[in-house]
Amino acid sequence: MTTTTNPSTAITQGEQLRQSPAVRNAVSAIVAEVRARSAQLTDVRGPRAPELSTTYKQALDTAAAVRGRPIYYPYLGSGLGNGPFVELLDGSVKLDMLTGIGAQFFGHSDPELVAVALEAATSNVTLQGHLAGNEEAVRFAELILDQAKKHTRMAHCFLTNNGAMANENALKICFQKNAPASRVIAFENCFMGRSWAMSQIGDAAANRGGLPLNVLVDYMPFYDGAAAKRMQAGDVSGQTRFIDMAVKHLRQYVERYPGQHACFVFELVQGEGGFNTAPPEFFKELIKVCKDAKIAVWDDEIQTFGRTQSMFAYEAMGIGAEIDILCFGKMTQVCGVLYAADYNPKPGLLSATFLGSTDALRVGRRVIERLRDGDFYGPNGRIAKHHEHFVKHARALIAKHPEWFPACPDVTDLVGGTGGMMRFTPYGGKKDPVLKLCHALFEEGVITFYCGHGPYHVRMLPPLGILDESVWPKCFALIEQGMTKAAVCG
Repeated sequence: MTTTTNPSTAITQGEQLRQSPAVRNAVSAIVAEVRARSAQLTDVRGPRAPELSTTYKQALDTAAAVRGRPIYYPYLGSGLGNGPFVELLDGSVKLDMLTGIGAQFFGHSDPELVAVALEAATSNVTLQGHLAGNEEAVRFAELILDQAKKHTRMAHCFLTNNGAMANENALKICFQKNAPASRVIAFENCFMGRSWAMSQIGDAAANRGGLPLNVLVDYMPFYDGAAAKRMQAGDVSGQTRFIDMAVKHLRQYVERYPGQHACFVFELVQGEGGFNTAPPEFFKELIKVCKDAKIAVWDDEIQTFGRTQSMFAYEAMGIGAEIDILCFGKMTQVCGVLYAADYNPKPGLLSATFLGSTDALRVGRRVIERLRDGDFYGPNGRIAKHHEHFVKHARALIAKHPEWFPACPDVTDLVGGTGGMMRFTPYGGKKDPVLKLCHALFEEGVITFYCGHGPYHVRMLPPLGILDESVWPKCFALIEQGMTKAAVCG
């Protein structure tokens, strides 16, 4: 008996569900309602009513009791926003220039991403896993690989639900590939996440207090523009002398522990460390030493991905061909590790019950598509233009209030960062006043954070995917008001 298939019905019941008019109309109706409510959030404002302030205080007290300590900022969202503006549970509205430390590149309540998430909610699988999942993970991994393959030899992708686990998997791959090597090289002031192993590699003693230590880490100096300037000597530039010094330092480690380094993890722009940048030559010369010593080159782009003037920071540095392993995350909603074919691990090394939620995979994939297809990158792209606006307004604030911005000998420029990673350095980079200022700015209505380990900076990770250039004057007016109050309060 021959069975014929009607092409019009040759799709799964699941796809028919997603395409059904009832689902499409319901999604459209919800998105329209989100738009209408979101459109009312157009500026910074205080709490909407006394009773909301009371219940908000109760919610914050509950959060502190559950966590064992207060949350850093009194931030509990209502679940609604409008681009760079976010509403909190007390009805107040803040200008969000931090975006969950970089996760909401397209801001709050983006209609298209809301629609994608609603469509994903029709899936019978809420959390995708490596053992049993739907197609979303495969399509996500294929897309990110397609972008990485343009300038690297990345061949495979393993997804996970957070950046620390992506880094854990990268570390395991490097150790297995280069066994029995047991040491790791990392930069001073790096941050890798807060798992046990990553807390040991990250260069912050407080993050591993009380933990038994079993990861052997050698720290390299990150490029220091101020130190390089001081090293200028005759016809030899300070930059060249600093790079030569760093190369000598790395070779000493290689000679001291021959064959014992599994990898060198590179943050091409240090995130928590202070949004520190370096010239491409710095990385290229260090990578040459790694290649000669057969040390894996591991590029950690969990914070830089999508945020510089190219989708991946390695593109601007011209080092993509030399990378063996790469981690990405934050704005992609789901994190992961990419690796070259010769670093494909043996069965059993990598696994996870969950890799991320279905809506995170769908939204993350759409984010990557928008980054790929938009006008974000290059010297005339939206990210570069926004950075110019940030620099212009920050410099104007410094010129207007030099008393807030004394010289800091360890900083070549009080306005720094790159692309969508922005920072400025008030109060000589001293920790306590910088942290106090971040809280004052939050109270004034603009969300920022700090970075650096001394000097300390105020940092921003704005929602550049949707940010209008007209927001910058408003942002710096709020910053000026907050700094005025912080100064008055001492």
